[in-house]
Amino acid sequence: MKKAKDIFFEFVNQLSESYPKPEAESLVSWLFEENLGLKKSDLASEIQIESIPDSLSEAFRQLLLNKPIQYILGKAPFYGREFIVDPSVLIPRNETEELVHWILQENKSPNPKILDVGTGSGCIPITLDLEMKNANVYGMDISADALEVAKKNNRLLGANVQFIHKDILSEPIGLSDLDIVVSNPPYVLASEKDQMLPNVLDHEPHLALFVEDEDPLLFYRIIAQKAKQALRTGGSLYFETNETKAEEVCQLLKGLGYAEVEKKSDINGKERMVKGVSPGNI
Repeated sequence: MKKAKDIFFEFVNQLSESYPKPEAESLVSWLFEENLGLKKSDLASEIQIESIPDSLSEAFRQLLLNKPIQYILGKAPFYGREFIVDPSVLIPRNETEELVHWILQENKSPNPKILDVGTGSGCIPITLDLEMKNANVYGMDISADALEVAKKNNRLLGANVQFIHKDILSEPIGLSDLDIVVSNPPYVLASEKDQMLPNVLDHEPHLALFVEDEDPLLFYRIIAQKAKQALRTGGSLYFETNETKAEEVCQLLKGLGYAEVEKKSDINGKERMVKGVSPGNI
């Protein structure tokens, strides 16, 4: 028998070799809650653990190998809901929650017609579908595996998103009169790989992360061009961006004729979101 808090701090100390201590404590807390039903606040008591469950030992082993905890547990929180995730989809980030929140704040009319390009786990379109009144929402992705994850989330969360298997770079959108097009496309430069943490670089899908240095705005340009034809006049295009490219994306949208182009900073003050309004097919 060992005290739960002793096991907790043994795990934290081991993990602190790879993560800052506060993050290590947060990760171990997550594992304890999932595998032992214990919250961090419970550790103040003298709870005894007869033996460490195999599930906890295996999860911690994978954590030591830099596997993201969301992939270990098979789920991730997003906008107050829990989404299934696996290595075929990006782990939902706080910045993307902020993008969704911006869209919800600005679009209160019922029955919006919305497309998310590069949908991954489906966290963006599913959240918009569930938060907006009578929305007609589509999610598009080149990855068949990602779409399977998105469809599971759609079913489990009771949403009604329609998913499309398509390569946006080579195929037309195939929808019209859209009120909103949104995308969190690949925007990490290939040359930035060596700056990334192993838990991201070694586990998350490169297809959804990286763009070649020679054409860093490739996805923004193609999506914006095609969205201009698919959006109704006055419809809005929203992007999540690399913090170093937000101004370039703004200039790209202006060059394509988008109106009311603006960029928005995230909670950390980084310019991570861009919006433009379609002038129609002109």
